[in-house]
Amino acid sequence: MTDLPGVGPAIAKRLSEAGFKSVEAIAVASPSELAAAGSIGETTATKIIKAAREMLDIGFETADLLLERRRSAGRITTGSKALDEILGGGIETQSITEVYGSFRSGKTQLAHQLAVNVQLPPERGGLDATAIYIDTEGTFRPERLVDMAQALGLDPAKVLKNVIWARAYNSDHQILLCDQAMEMAPEKNARLLVVDSVTSHFRAEYTGRGTLAARQQKLNKHLHHLGRGAEVNNMAVFITNQVMARPDAFFGDPTAPVGGHVLAHVPQTRCYLRKSKGERRICRLVDSPNLPEGEAVFIVTKDGIRDV
Repeated sequence: MTDLPGVGPAIAKRLSEAGFKSVEAIAVASPSELAAAGSIGETTATKIIKAAREMLDIGFETADLLLERRRSAGRITTGSKALDEILGGGIETQSITEVYGSFRSGKTQLAHQLAVNVQLPPERGGLDATAIYIDTEGTFRPERLVDMAQALGLDPAKVLKNVIWARAYNSDHQILLCDQAMEMAPEKNARLLVVDSVTSHFRAEYTGRGTLAARQQKLNKHLHHLGRGAEVNNMAVFITNQVMARPDAFFGDPTAPVGGHVLAHVPQTRCYLRKSKGERRICRLVDSPNLPEGEAVFIVTKDGIRDV
């Protein structure tokens, strides 16, 4: 980092403490972010970012190079072949996947399952990696990880050690934990970050129309940081989202995800989960840049997410 012009030992230390520990992290930062983190002027920050981008040759490139980089993206199996099929093979790294639905629709169960499945070897649909789990609603249960691990023939003690968990108590704490997660991802070999749920605190803290703009701006910045971290660390970011009933919907399903257009535009993949008969759940792929819309039925059992 000190190879960059304008970055001495003192500035490098401040940037590192703020989470900018690599040239890649600096290259994708904004001048205002870097200026605040390094206690430097925005002009200096702009020069440092420009130098980092030149060093990494960030800019235009041909589509074949992008395709080659996209091929390095991994996928994590959900435990259901039907669900994997509509998702193009599972939950993808280098991007954000959002699932939304009402209570008991299977969002948290799927999050638990992915935290176990990411530890599987690639031939079994995993990435031989660890998971970071940020719980905002107090719904994380290590007992479920034990059930799921045993069903897959994994050592429960090892699986539990490979899931790094934290409870977020407000939106600022949530943002801080996500930033820390991106920092520790390389050293912990974390290829999955779960945020369950991403909108819970924002919804509780910002009430009324007067606070809507501030909430959306803060949420937008948070989501873009998650997306940037997913690309830099080649990790899958899996976020769950709450829903609300639209009072103006006279026909069809009145359910709508919380977060509005801000949340709709950032995740690369969006899925709507809803409960069916018994333990059956229906997942509808709502939005993806390269996959067609589709539906899959799966069940939630003691062993985890499975096909019907």
